[in-house]
Amino acid sequence: MKYKKNGENPFRPRGKIGIRWGIFAGFAIFTLVIIILLWVFQIALLESFYRSIKTQEIRSTGESITAQMQQENMNVFRMEEVITNAAQEKQMSILLSDERGRWTILKKSSPTSFLDRLSWVDLAQIYMETDSRGGKYLYSQNGNDGQPENMIYVSTFTEKGGDNRLLILDTSIVPVESTVDTLKIQLWYLTIVMILLGLGLAILIARRISAPIRQINESAKTLATGEYQIEFEDKGFREIAELGNTLRYAASELSKVEQLRRDLIANVSHDLRTPLTMIAGYSEVMRDIPGENTPENVQIIIDETHRLTTLVNDMLDLSKLQAQAIPLEKSVFNLTESIREIMTRYDKMADFRFSFEANEEVYVNADELKISQVVYNLVNNAINYTGADKTIRVCQKVRDGVVRIEVIDSGEGIPADKLKDIWERYYKVDKSHKRAQVGSGLGLSIVKSILDLHGGMYGVQSEVGKGSVFWFELKQVSPDHNEKDLPASSGRTS
Repeated sequence: MKYKKNGENPFRPRGKIGIRWGIFAGFAIFTLVIIILLWVFQIALLESFYRSIKTQEIRSTGESITAQMQQENMNVFRMEEVITNAAQEKQMSILLSDERGRWTILKKSSPTSFLDRLSWVDLAQIYMETDSRGGKYLYSQNGNDGQPENMIYVSTFTEKGGDNRLLILDTSIVPVESTVDTLKIQLWYLTIVMILLGLGLAILIARRISAPIRQINESAKTLATGEYQIEFEDKGFREIAELGNTLRYAASELSKVEQLRRDLIANVSHDLRTPLTMIAGYSEVMRDIPGENTPENVQIIIDETHRLTTLVNDMLDLSKLQAQAIPLEKSVFNLTESIREIMTRYDKMADFRFSFEANEEVYVNADELKISQVVYNLVNNAINYTGADKTIRVCQKVRDGVVRIEVIDSGEGIPADKLKDIWERYYKVDKSHKRAQVGSGLGLSIVKSILDLHGGMYGVQSEVGKGSVFWFELKQVSPDHNEKDLPASSGRTS
């Protein structure tokens, strides 16, 4: 490749990292974030989470028992059932008494609970203290002699029967230091595994993604040098494969454009050179040889000048049409009458026989000048390629509000595999075929461009040895049609 200069790659933007290192860095950051989060939540915040869960659990259990006893008119047996079920389910020690501590219901889930050591005097004092605090409070109590810490929830309430009750819940707070030590060991192993796994996945995915991208990039660089016969791989992920297919299509289209450019230059050079050579030759003969300044020679110079002018004008018109630099000046006009006038002019050509078949007057909303140019170009094309009988027919057909114009010749016809190419600039079905002196080789391309601007259908029907039928269609309108022009859609062939 010739894109390297002084060891530098002009296609590589400065200050940008490659996709491989980008994926690697992304995986590394992601893995690091996950590891940090694991350490923070499992080690630093484990105790606070544990306390928060135990606090919420003991509070919700106490509130649930209180609400149940305030809603139901319970006897002692029902109260004991409720206390027993809650203590077993939540693994808590629960005590229920009256406001003076004269009777109690106690269910212990832990031998370390202090509730069985409370006298009726203690219970009465706890009731008064709790009632003075708003009816409930929560606190923790450190264990003695290596015993675990206890979390205690105290509540006072009036049951549905009208009696005042004291409810005490006690749950143990298990030390988390040993759990934290165990988790640290696990997290160290997990950290190592995640780092290795993250690095492995990063390398694997980076290679899988970057390899086809690098291949496509290298192929694209080759394409930029003007080599269009190059393959783009469609491996890897769907988007990458789609990119490869898109670039492959682009290379194919660029190859066609390049070939068209070369053909265009060759044809234009030839078509411009021929009349210029003749003009120069006859002019020199008329200057240097006495008696050659004849009307015939002057007419040849004039004809070649007209031919050259026609070619240049067609090239300019085609370029403007394809660039949509020529706006359409639509109006409602009599298409039938317009074609009839065109054919009247062709009737003066004695060597050819022309006919125009139309059963009714048809109006269309279009650019009359450009539609006339379409008809002229199709008829001229028929003149250049018609058969020995030199007969050209133009037919007008109307069906379902659409007018169809057909230009029919009796020439050699066009092979089926060549029909789609005849609308291109300078395309010739037979490269050895010599066009008549009239025409620039751009007529059908101009027809295509004009009809595309109008959004009209067009096409050709041909059979080798039986001639061709070129046609186009436009929408029929009434003579008083004044509908605002809509943006033209793309033309279609068939």
